[in-house]
Amino acid sequence: MQRKVWGWALYYWGNHAFTTSIITVFFPIFFKDFWSSGADVTVSTFRLGLANSVASLIVAVSAPLLGAIADRGGHAKKFLLASALLGSLMVLGLHWVPQGAWQWAALFYVLASVGYFWGNVFGDSMLVAVAEPGKLDITSAIGYFAGYLGGGLFLALGVAMSLKPQWFGLADAAEAVQILLILAAIWWALFSLPLMLWVPSPPRAAAHVPLTVAAREGLTQFVETFRHIRGYKPVFVFLAAYWVYIDGVNTVIQMAVDYGKSIGFGTSDLILAVLLVQFVGVPAALVAGRLGERIGPRRAIFIGLAVYTFVSIYATFMQSPWEFYLVAAMVGLVQGGVQLLSRSYFARLVPRERAGEFFGFYNMLGEFAAIIGPLLVGTVSYLTGSPRVSILSVIILFAVGAYLLRFVEEPKSAAP
Repeated sequence: MQRKVWGWALYYWGNHAFTTSIITVFFPIFFKDFWSSGADVTVSTFRLGLANSVASLIVAVSAPLLGAIADRGGHAKKFLLASALLGSLMVLGLHWVPQGAWQWAALFYVLASVGYFWGNVFGDSMLVAVAEPGKLDITSAIGYFAGYLGGGLFLALGVAMSLKPQWFGLADAAEAVQILLILAAIWWALFSLPLMLWVPSPPRAAAHVPLTVAAREGLTQFVETFRHIRGYKPVFVFLAAYWVYIDGVNTVIQMAVDYGKSIGFGTSDLILAVLLVQFVGVPAALVAGRLGERIGPRRAIFIGLAVYTFVSIYATFMQSPWEFYLVAAMVGLVQGGVQLLSRSYFARLVPRERAGEFFGFYNMLGEFAAIIGPLLVGTVSYLTGSPRVSILSVIILFAVGAYLLRFVEEPKSAAP
């Protein structure tokens, strides 16, 4: 395998330390216990939900235009490295945010999240330039593998540091998390270096395209793609359904730990539950793929959304940590399956001659599909004063997504 492939994949190894450990586990815990210390749990949940939604909204508005500029001018590598620098510096900045300063913590977190999602947009766009002819699938798989493995190893380190701080010469779990923020920033920046050194910049779409021209042409291209998608009703309806229900999936990922803290579960139980999701998710994804082959991906997606709905209802009434472990196991069973089956079902719907163009739009939706859910959870928690009711509100996203999915016409053939 060429160095450019490994250089590209190692970027995902590095940046997944942020999403797996910081977004999913340690930021929600530390934000509630340290930066929002003294605030009611419903207030801190609203703040976290708002921060997640703002970050996703910024990416939603900016990513299509920035991605088009990068494509037209060959700036993807420069933009990716700038995004990595922004993200890692903001994570590093969190280390020095004092207790109670939730506004600064939220600001740094939003900017770090924007850097992370921007980096993914530009990194995904570099896949075609990095992969050898005929090896798009295996190269993409290497990127996913590197991301999950790197993020998992860093999460294991974070779990050890937070649960057994004395092993590392640290006073307590709070100091462990503060040190972990520094390590996450270094990890992210360090594993961006192979991409900077080994991966050539993608070729420009033209000999010379000024930024203003690239922006105008990129926006025109985006509008044209959207017009083409609207011309294929099954594709358009599926994307609408996908955007809604995957928002619910991402909301569970981002807000589950905060919810567990809000109803009184211990930090160690929450962290171990996230590890359980990772452990269950790997074989479950393979089973989901087989299930999709047997009964069709759409039916399998419906099953996954039904499980998510049941999880949301059950989580509203759970009282003990073992029940949280049970919920984590159920999420692990369907989380990866819903994601991979959605991609394979979309592949059946799109016209072969526009597959690349349409998948670019699909990937863009997936990158910022966490706008409605976190804000919904945070707002419901704040208005009702009940975190339990807030997690129940996620059912709306699964229900609406499933309802829209019913109107997607089945493809006439098994493949596009």
